[in-house]
Amino acid sequence: MAISLAPARLAGTAAVALLATTLVGCVNQEDYRALEAQRNDLADQLALAQQQATSNATLAEGYREQLGRIGDADRSADAVLANYEMQIASLTGERDEIARRYEELVGKIGTGPALPAALTSELSSYAAQNPDLITFDADRGIVKFKSDVTFKSGDAELLADANQAIQRFAQILNSPVARSYLLNIEGHTDNVTSFSANTKAKGHKNNWYLSSHRAISVAEGLMGQGVSATRVAVVGRADQEPVASNATAGGRAQNRRVEVMILPQTVQGGGTATATPEVEAMPAAAEIEPTGIDDSGSMK
Repeated sequence: MAISLAPARLAGTAAVALLATTLVGCVNQEDYRALEAQRNDLADQLALAQQQATSNATLAEGYREQLGRIGDADRSADAVLANYEMQIASLTGERDEIARRYEELVGKIGTGPALPAALTSELSSYAAQNPDLITFDADRGIVKFKSDVTFKSGDAELLADANQAIQRFAQILNSPVARSYLLNIEGHTDNVTSFSANTKAKGHKNNWYLSSHRAISVAEGLMGQGVSATRVAVVGRADQEPVASNATAGGRAQNRRVEVMILPQTVQGGGTATATPEVEAMPAAAEIEPTGIDDSGSMK
């Protein structure tokens, strides 16, 4: 389940506007995410099928060697070998079908975000300048803000260091090499459901609201720095997509995050069409030295 929200200040209100579409209009980013998930799942299936086929082929070869030594006397060994041969044929067929489907999906969405080298380099440098606040996944084209140093516990207002970092992020996103890309901003929480009265009074009634409000805050921060609202989609995913176990404090901290996925301009109709912007010099990165935030207590 995803909650898509208009980029308006919702903290302090009791209602959340639920929209059937994202802010990007005809761009179907949910379909893109679904295709990407299918591709990743098929890649795992393909690796497993290959492993199983290789394992059975090894066993079959062992039986062949044994049969060569004992001749035709042991008919049970013949039966076992025939069974393995059938399994190998079946697994090979399954593997080939998975490989075909995988290649089909890769043809639709590519093997990755295919961001320009200059943009990938700039975002990598940006993350390196803010290691306590930001990480950048170059393979998926995602800039991740760590909630524990982006917001106060149980709150959706950007902290000062986060605001400063978002100013630099907006400069990068508005540069010639990046301005043709769309931004899917997703809020995520851990699975803690006990919210304080103060948190609820700010309109964060549960993890769906809190994750949505935090994504909105990041979106508003970027739009306040000149990033066009037509490029932005905002989604709250609560605790539905953890990246680590919620059984530990460290795992819960990893799950509390806001992700900004940088997408091609056209992601619709089952395929992608990515503009290839002219690569120009990026503005020099400002030195950002975030201070540590002493945030005791569990983040909601």
